[in-house]
Amino acid sequence: MKRFLGVAVSVAILAWATAAHAQVSITGGIAGTVHRRQGDDLLLSAAVHLPPPVQAIVARVPKGKGMAGLAFERNAPVQTCNLKTDASGDVRPGAKAVDANAAVALPVCDAKGVVRAIVGIAFKGERELPQAELDTLAKAAAKLT
Repeated sequence: MKRFLGVAVSVAILAWATAAHAQVSITGGIAGTVHRRQGDDLLLSAAVHLPPPVQAIVARVPKGKGMAGLAFERNAPVQTCNLKTDASGDVRPGAKAVDANAAVALPVCDAKGVVRAIVGIAFKGERELPQAELDTLAKAAAKLT
């Protein structure tokens, strides 16, 4: 096992984590995750600047739960203007512990349109991401998998 940001990971996951770390920085994000699909669940494969207690909470995300699970279920981006004050029900308590505001969960699909991963990126500052930025982030997220 190798280590990335203090966490033991396999070599394959290390490659994902390294790419995720670079992508979060490139997109202006301050924290991020990559969840890989396994059946009807998402398993945390990489985390950047996510506190260990939050990593434990989001290690397995069922379809339809939280932003990542909803992006998986809907096969569409799920975003919030502010993780801490969101009252939509889409943001779970673990996400509210991240020191960020705006956030998005982006599905990454295979050639047939089947979700194979979810990339989450959190940003400083409260804002809604316009469609053009969502499209750019989705293209970048697709490069991680």
